[in-house]
Amino acid sequence: MILDELAVPIVLAPLAGGPSTPQLAAAVSAAGGLGFLGAGYLTPMALADRLGQTRALTGAPFGVNLFMPGEPAAPGPVAAYAAALADEARRAGVDLGTARFDEDDWAPKISLLISDPVPVVSFTFGSPDAGVISRLRDGGSEVWITVTTAAEARLASGAGADVLVVQGAEAGGHRGSFRDDPDEDLTDGIGLLSLLQLVHAQVAAPLVAAGGISTGAGIAAVLAAGAGAAQLGTAFLRCPEAGTADVHRQAVASPAPTAMTRAFTGRTARGIRNRFLDEHSATAPAAYPDVHHLTAPLRQAGRAAGDRDLVNLWAGQTHELGRDLPAGELVRTLVAEARAAARQAADRLGG
Repeated sequence: MILDELAVPIVLAPLAGGPSTPQLAAAVSAAGGLGFLGAGYLTPMALADRLGQTRALTGAPFGVNLFMPGEPAAPGPVAAYAAALADEARRAGVDLGTARFDEDDWAPKISLLISDPVPVVSFTFGSPDAGVISRLRDGGSEVWITVTTAAEARLASGAGADVLVVQGAEAGGHRGSFRDDPDEDLTDGIGLLSLLQLVHAQVAAPLVAAGGISTGAGIAAVLAAGAGAAQLGTAFLRCPEAGTADVHRQAVASPAPTAMTRAFTGRTARGIRNRFLDEHSATAPAAYPDVHHLTAPLRQAGRAAGDRDLVNLWAGQTHELGRDLPAGELVRTLVAEARAAARQAADRLGG
């Protein structure tokens, strides 16, 4: 089990869509944690290239995260949303993208990771079937599955997951829910500490805790609650190894509030509030990846112009606690803080 082999119980969140780089994954792994590459939005060729780059940078274990494909959305709500965004596109001087459903090269990526295995393959947005899990395991990979409820945890454990990544509602970026319910209240969701206790009581699989963890004290807290490691994403966005856009780096360093939204991609995600999020969250349909493709030119224009009001500023609720440090140094700092926090807690308990 990889978790038992880690020198430090820190896992890098996959951070698909820009921030994920071989340099960042390698730096976290080299520091004793487990780095991850986000394979979402990459072509199989690009993923293969990043695997090679990461291996050239470190001999330590690392993982790859894949998005589980969903179901096609009804075209009517997507078309209505596109019409509502027409003025945004005109102001930005771009054409909206073509809304479409795709599986993000699911089958070719699975084939790649079977033929060229990595120590861990994790999944977001659902649980793969037993056949996929078996083929990955036969190649030497552990299978980790992201869960956001105790019911999902039971399903993933029953499917044969080696490890469950328990994601609380505080987490930045996309919620890893198996189904993005269009009727779900975006303000609803179980916080990490509550969810971790529920899952720990109901399944026997090892757990990795994710969501709103930016300090060593947060790491110590989730370890005490039953996690084998803490997964951090937002905390690494300001590291020089991360591919985070400048406008995003500036935003996560601020104390700006976050909110859940489907406005940018059609799937529930937490980001820093900006004009686009505030104006379009109420009308955005649950239609991923259709909306992701639709808004891509707007987001690209916003990053190029440094216009934070057009960019999906994914961030967890503790984003302002992140630090501008090299990833390896950040890992070492977090470990020192976690040890100090654990000692303090033990002293309070008379241990």
